Amino acid sequence: MTDTAAEARAVLRGGIATGVGSWPGTDIREATATVVGELGELPHLVELPGRGVGADMVGRASALLVDMRFDTTPRGYRLAIRPGAVARRARDLLRGDLDALEEAWETAGLTGSGLTVKLQAIGPLSLAAQVELPVGHRVLTDSGALRDLSESLAEGLATHAAEVAKRLGAKVLVQLDEPSLTAVLAGTLKGASVMNTVRALPAPEAQHILDNVITAQPAPVLIHTCADRPALAFLRQTATTAVGFDMSTITTADLDPLGELLDSGHHLALGLIPTTAPATPVTWRELAEPGVRLLDRLGFPRRRLATQVTVTPACGLATAPLDWARKSLTLATEIATAYADEPEALTFD
Repeated sequence: MTDTAAEARAVLRGGIATGVGSWPGTDIREATATVVGELGELPHLVELPGRGVGADMVGRASALLVDMRFDTTPRGYRLAIRPGAVARRARDLLRGDLDALEEAWETAGLTGSGLTVKLQAIGPLSLAAQVELPVGHRVLTDSGALRDLSESLAEGLATHAAEVAKRLGAKVLVQLDEPSLTAVLAGTLKGASVMNTVRALPAPEAQHILDNVITAQPAPVLIHTCADRPALAFLRQTATTAVGFDMSTITTADLDPLGELLDSGHHLALGLIPTTAPATPVTWRELAEPGVRLLDRLGFPRRRLATQVTVTPACGLATAPLDWARKSLTLATEIATAYADEPEALTFD
């Protein structure tokens, strides 16, 4: 990585809020204006998977890859021999999304401000778990294809991040989404048929793949996972600067790995806001409590909430009603403000 630890801390400050990435609807300009307006300290490049092929997490990667492209199958995506309609659509959508972000950035008067913007891309392990080879097996089952895919993603994502930084005059935070990480490590992915299995990827091999993508980036990297059991101990060994997860998935067994992450200087992105509206209205104080309790249980001073913790929704908001998506960002910002101001003074009934 080209950034120093000090530069990483400047990009990833605590006590602020951001989104995970996806957003409901299909209107990119409205979505981008909302995110830039609500998340002034750390807005992100919006993803709108509701637009269909090439706009979802996996298809969008086709716009980033170097010398590799995807086609579609009844099950999802597969590697294609030559560029086709999927690749063209993904690139067109990403280009339009960047134009919308630059327009919103200029409208908000942020150009050249040196603020930070977050970019998201599916991580190499989840990408290889979800994309098929031309013969129908997951890319993850072929070590050579896995290596080629991860190298292509690393190069394309680095170019993408550099372009965004130049267009906006901003610092960049790169988020790698790894929803399949736990399944990849545990060997619980299904094969192409009942006769085929997908072996568990050994942790050293998985770390090597991830680290090659992370260290190729011209910016700090946050790895986010929405897995039911985030692989926290594994992630602490990687070159990532920060780890994000759904706070509701954390159990007592996760406390030691979380303490080790904080103690080693990693930043946490706590997913405190549910992706669906609770049956009864909730306040920011109720949603803030698990984060405060976590620091208390780990024995860390609450001031770490202001220096090592960013607040996010639990996962992407693509399936949320638009009003709850907007409310989620407001709640996240209110919690982050409380964490940044006087976390020691927070009390709960």
